[in-house]
Amino acid sequence: MTLIPAAIACLLLVTLGYSATCAASPFGRCRKCQGFGFEMSHDRKGRLKRGKNCRRCKGTGHRIRTGRWLYNRAARLYREGQR
Repeated sequence: MTLIPAAIACLLLVTLGYSATCAASPFGRCRKCQGFGFEMSHDRKGRLKRGKNCRRCKGTGHRIRTGRWLYNRAARLYREGQR
């Protein structure tokens, strides 16, 4: 197998895998708060305590995946074009 077909097959496999992940689980953990929903802070003694709610995920701990966001945007444009 030459290099070009192998690269195309690899890219196709990665793309289909990511599409399947977006379809099965459209939400992932928030990258800023690591899925906690809030920032961790320290008190004066150095112990961890709960901080403020995360602004990126609004305290849910979840974010929508990029592929799912693009799919939702394309589907919305298609629906609005049908009217």
